[in-house]
Amino acid sequence: MTRFPHLRQDFTASLVVFLVALPLCVGVAVASGVPAELGLVTGIVGGLVTGLMPGSTMQVSGPEAGLAVLVFETVKEFGLPALGVIVLVAGLLQLAMGALRLGRWFRAISVSVVQGMLAGLGLVIIVGQLYMAAGLKAPVSGIDKILGLPGAAVAALGSTEARTSLAVGAGSIAVVVLWKKLPKKVRIVPGSLAAILLAALATHAFGLPVATVEVHGLLGSVQPPGTDGLAALGNAAILGPIFAFALIASAASLFGAAAVDQLHDGPRTDYDKELMAQGAGNAVCGLLGALPMNAVVVRSAANAQAGAKTKVSRVLQAVWLLLFAVLLPSALALVPLPALAGILVHSGWKLIPFRGIVTMWRAHRGEAFILVVTAASIVTLNMFEGVLIGLALSVVKTAWEASHVKMEAIDKGAGPIQAYLSGNATFLKLPKILDSLEALPLDRPIVLNLSGLHHLDHACRTALENWAERHSAADTEPVKVTA
Repeated sequence: MTRFPHLRQDFTASLVVFLVALPLCVGVAVASGVPAELGLVTGIVGGLVTGLMPGSTMQVSGPEAGLAVLVFETVKEFGLPALGVIVLVAGLLQLAMGALRLGRWFRAISVSVVQGMLAGLGLVIIVGQLYMAAGLKAPVSGIDKILGLPGAAVAALGSTEARTSLAVGAGSIAVVVLWKKLPKKVRIVPGSLAAILLAALATHAFGLPVATVEVHGLLGSVQPPGTDGLAALGNAAILGPIFAFALIASAASLFGAAAVDQLHDGPRTDYDKELMAQGAGNAVCGLLGALPMNAVVVRSAANAQAGAKTKVSRVLQAVWLLLFAVLLPSALALVPLPALAGILVHSGWKLIPFRGIVTMWRAHRGEAFILVVTAASIVTLNMFEGVLIGLALSVVKTAWEASHVKMEAIDKGAGPIQAYLSGNATFLKLPKILDSLEALPLDRPIVLNLSGLHHLDHACRTALENWAERHSAADTEPVKVTA
């Protein structure tokens, strides 16, 4: 026991995390359009591989709802055999970034972009799972899903099976929401697991006509990359999802680490080592043809709040997932799909930072604009392009705000007019600078003082020199520029 002084606390926490992770692993896999068992494989690897590596003590890794959208799009475009190769290369890219000590730089990504990414993913998950809750086939693109909702609602209302399926999904959401209000002893069982158990019981007891999870078996679902998957590397378009998986999974894991570190008194996260741990886990998931992983805040928070002290808890929760997948695989066939859809709708709702949007709008409307545009771009285009648009807007906004420049003109009535430029003169502020300078009199001597500038880029310097040459009237002393 001296080697594991906190085994009792870690054992208890591992059971809590297992109960939280089990329905989410299955639900994310189903939402991603892959066999449910692959979600369990990723959860197992997250504990047995990433869980043993240095980096973070409390973070628990596995499949996450936010990546389900990207996985679905990737499988649709490149096929399931290519998924393992994509995840493998993304994991190797994470390992390289960790080795180059780039982990800490992910903390510099704008909060508005991150929250916009979460909001966009939440919306796509909600809309997509509404179709699954009704037992209907969802359109491919995010915008088509939204536009198709009225027609789907009409179709669902006209079908007894669809109405029954929706009722099961709505009931699951109600259980998850209301479960938090029950006594603490009851809440030992997570609300998501309770919702699935109750939905399965009701479906079986009343013979409800709802779809359930298809069971393929753990070994039957594992598909190591073969020639078909490797051949996909010849397609340049595959670079998009590779970078998307690597960057988004890394950002989500490292942002989550900062939040989870506030929930415990143990060692703080080493961001570079944690990035390498995530990379190693994704590389193994890729070799097994499973889903990509990242550290999941919900599971990590549950781990910390359940009293975990060491990495043992997250390793043990993976052992429980493995035992379930091996010993009770047929239990998955009892899980109603609309119940999983309801749980994912609730998860998607929690991804949308409603309070954060309101607070940001009041204090920083530019950041709020970036958040909304990022979310809208993810819904209408895809996750990768949406995040790139958000990052680009963030860079432009930062550059614009950094280009503060002020011009002050002092005219004492006699002698030259003294014009002082201060701040950062970049091409972004060039129109404002030139408008101010061209408003100065043409028939008076002018001294332009640049000593107050912290930065003067080439475009501004050239423009100022050209202005100085042509501004003064023919019989007036030329503009004098001093630095």
